[in-house]
Amino acid sequence: MKAFVFILLLVGFTFFVSKAQTQPSSVTTDTTFKELIGKYTFPDGSAVAEVEVLLDSTGLSMTSDVGTSVLQQLGKDSFALVSFQGVVVFKRDEKNKIKAVIIDAMGYHLEGKKEEVAVISSPSA
Repeated sequence: MKAFVFILLLVGFTFFVSKAQTQPSSVTTDTTFKELIGKYTFPDGSAVAEVEVLLDSTGLSMTSDVGTSVLQQLGKDSFALVSFQGVVVFKRDEKNKIKAVIIDAMGYHLEGKKEEVAVISSPSA
């Protein structure tokens, strides 16, 4: 009987520990990443016209007309551009709001501005 209770406790503990290790610890990271999401446009003649930063269940990614890459966090606002062996750095303004992105990848240095999202307000009656 003691052996049965011991095994039951051991299995329960193992299950608890495995669940604790697989829970996503990205709740705060996701809220931080949300401010990076959006479109960034580059000057005429750049290797790409625009990129879009997206957040999904797999994490942060960047997509453009030349392809898509996962962004792997290096620092607060810096990321590895995995598929293109590059580095992405997001720039902030004086109000700590994301205003631009700098991409150094495959021999290219790109600086783009974040597009402002238009807020649609409902007309007052």
